[in-house]
Amino acid sequence: MARGKLRIHLGAAPGVGKTYAMLSEAHRRVERGTDCVVAFVEHHGRPRTEVLLHGLEQVPRKELEYRGGVFPEMDLDAVLARRPQVALVDELAHTNIPGSRNAKRWQDVEELLAAGIDVVSTVNIQHLESLGDVVESITGVRQQETVPDEVVRRADQVELVDMTPEALRRRMAHGNIYQPDKVDAALSNYFRPGNLTALRELALLWVADRVDAHLTQYRSEHRVSRIWGSRERIVIGLTGGPEGRTLIRRGARLAEKGAGGEVLAVYIARSDGLTSASPKELALQRALVEDLGGTFHHVIGDDIPAALLAFARGVNATQIVLGSSRRKTWQYVFGPGVGATVARESGPDLDVHIVTHDEVAKGRGLPVARGARLGRSRRVWGWIAGVAGPPLLAALLNAVDLGLANDMLLFLALTVAAALLGGLLPALASAAVGSLLLNYFYTPPLHRWTIADPKNIVAIVIFVAVGVAVASVVDLAARRTHQAARLRAESEILSFLAGNVLRGETGLEDLLERVRETFGMESAALLERAGDVDPWTCAGRVGQGRPVERPDQADVDMPVGDHMALALTGRVLPAEDRRVLAAFAAQAAVVLDRRRLREEADRARTLAEGNRIRTALLAAVSHDLRTPLAGIKAAVTSLRSEDVEWSEEDRAELLEGIEEGADRLDHLVGNLLDMSRLQTGTVTPLIREIDLDEVVPMALGGVPEGSAGLDVPETLPMVAVDPGLLERAMANLVENAVKYSPPGAPVLVAASALADRVEVRVVDRGPGVPDEAKERIFEPFQRHGDAPRGAGVGLGLAVARGFAEAMGGTLNAEDTPGGGLTMVLTLRAAGTRPELHPAAEPERQAS
Repeated sequence: MARGKLRIHLGAAPGVGKTYAMLSEAHRRVERGTDCVVAFVEHHGRPRTEVLLHGLEQVPRKELEYRGGVFPEMDLDAVLARRPQVALVDELAHTNIPGSRNAKRWQDVEELLAAGIDVVSTVNIQHLESLGDVVESITGVRQQETVPDEVVRRADQVELVDMTPEALRRRMAHGNIYQPDKVDAALSNYFRPGNLTALRELALLWVADRVDAHLTQYRSEHRVSRIWGSRERIVIGLTGGPEGRTLIRRGARLAEKGAGGEVLAVYIARSDGLTSASPKELALQRALVEDLGGTFHHVIGDDIPAALLAFARGVNATQIVLGSSRRKTWQYVFGPGVGATVARESGPDLDVHIVTHDEVAKGRGLPVARGARLGRSRRVWGWIAGVAGPPLLAALLNAVDLGLANDMLLFLALTVAAALLGGLLPALASAAVGSLLLNYFYTPPLHRWTIADPKNIVAIVIFVAVGVAVASVVDLAARRTHQAARLRAESEILSFLAGNVLRGETGLEDLLERVRETFGMESAALLERAGDVDPWTCAGRVGQGRPVERPDQADVDMPVGDHMALALTGRVLPAEDRRVLAAFAAQAAVVLDRRRLREEADRARTLAEGNRIRTALLAAVSHDLRTPLAGIKAAVTSLRSEDVEWSEEDRAELLEGIEEGADRLDHLVGNLLDMSRLQTGTVTPLIREIDLDEVVPMALGGVPEGSAGLDVPETLPMVAVDPGLLERAMANLVENAVKYSPPGAPVLVAASALADRVEVRVVDRGPGVPDEAKERIFEPFQRHGDAPRGAGVGLGLAVARGFAEAMGGTLNAEDTPGGGLTMVLTLRAAGTRPELHPAAEPERQAS
């Protein structure tokens, strides 16, 4: 029996329309005469989805009892007995109720497919097993129901059902996905715009990878060697020479001109490993490729043009970028070169770009390190073996006649030993001395510098050639080992510097100490001066060495610009260490500039904030504080007047006005004092673990009865807060929400848990705040829109955010679905590790 085919509708999140698309597909198949049944589809109370079930045959569900409840599940046996051509099975990742034949619904689908029944199903990207950790890091929710990736990858068709986050949130707000009582919580938690955007990207990338894999499989199965230009893929051929950076930048510009362009840089090394490029240059070019968004590949191949073309066709490339040959004119007698060969054999489907550069016709030699890289003792023993060894061996062989062939092998072994010990030069000396001794003592005529038999000439030439070759290999291996160790150390240092640049963590003294330790110096200092004739001053210094007042007094000085230098004492550094030292010097200058800019910014911010606060305080005192004082004075004057006989009702009304004015003054002065504490950084929260229902109800005591409702579940985890600060922050939030809510629309204070956080939401149905003003309303002395002057000095929300951040939490404003504003106060759950919010710094707490 032929296996059935599986079609999956894949979505980024619930509500994008997977089930709707599946039912629409079922109607089209039924109209074409296909026997199609609904094995299990859950419409979740969505009217439009429920309507599409009409006209489709539904297999009755099986009901199972579990923990005192009855749950419907797909009746697998009934579907198998019905044997339709196509079965609709919703929610592929669903976990079956205990007592079902299979634990997971995808296992039921496997049985249907094995029975020859085609299946159309749905699944969300967050239910793929391999993406569980990624989804949890995005949404804060661990998906309990998952399906193995291989099940989805084996599907015959995967159709992406896509919808923008904005459109999905609108559908949610209109009640087309969840019931109205769940909309607010869903929009505020799982269905946040950032969450939906990230999940959508995961779905798009997963489908794109599957499409690419299908294309590669198709080309392989049908032996398609011709390149299909579905998108621009540019291969850059590198030799390891200095022109590589020019080629990489040129290839990146070509890729930018096409949609979805990719850059793949490839270096092809010979399999013998004896001829290779500078590791330093290749490391720089690899970093440049990755910075430009490309990938670097290292390929082994003795025929470079063939290997390059094979790589390009293997990745379905459309263009190859090569540099003009560095060979000199006379070197073309050995062949046309890599560029010409690749261009000739590329064919019509692969474009080849030959890029000119500054190294054209300057020779193919690559810069390599010179000089011995072996230890001193090994070089000494190598010279002893190369110079003194041959005479000693000759004296020994004069006493024993072993024949010319054996004599040459012994001298060759001695040359190899000299090469292994001392490298190239001792081995060359051994070969030269050994060849002379062989000629003098062992080749006829003996004890003369002439050679009678031409065969002996060939033997001695081969002896010298072998000795030189072995010595060269040993010397090359020693240099490669030294280069690898040095490059690894340099890469670690440069990686440390790059990380500090990105994080901005290292202070100047810490960096100078790292310089001193890295290069083994006694002291390190950063010197600077204002002008060419001004004296040098020390910006920072570490170590115990002699003090350095000018760069020329140091053992090593590295200029940084015209008026700054890094000075080291202790020893003289080799020239090859100055490249890394230059990176340290540049970083030291950046750290110093950053520190000074931060200090200047702090001073400027302090001055500007102080001026703004003083101006606002004057305005507040001149009007907002004067208004209740004027009301109190008028009421007191009226009560003390002897010209008017006040009734008891009038006297009570005047006294009530005095009380309200005094309360208002107390509230305003309290906020001003709180704001001053935040401005000066004197707020020190006393964090302890409490239940929200111990604090939040107390914050509602200052608002009229019935103007606010409370929804704080008893199952919420405890929070780590300062109860006094939390009560004050919540009181300000509730008072602000009640002030702007229309009559008859009470404010809702609701709390919920999300991962390691607890969110308290203060929801009002007022006019709301536009997105561009959502941050501005938290600034001191700001009142949104046309709020009257008597509405307060505009400190309530600023104080609330300052207290929230002082406790390690956050306070943000969001739109209320259906109209209004929601204040979201996020607090740490008890037992979680505290994280200092950036805005909790004293100088920033006011905003």
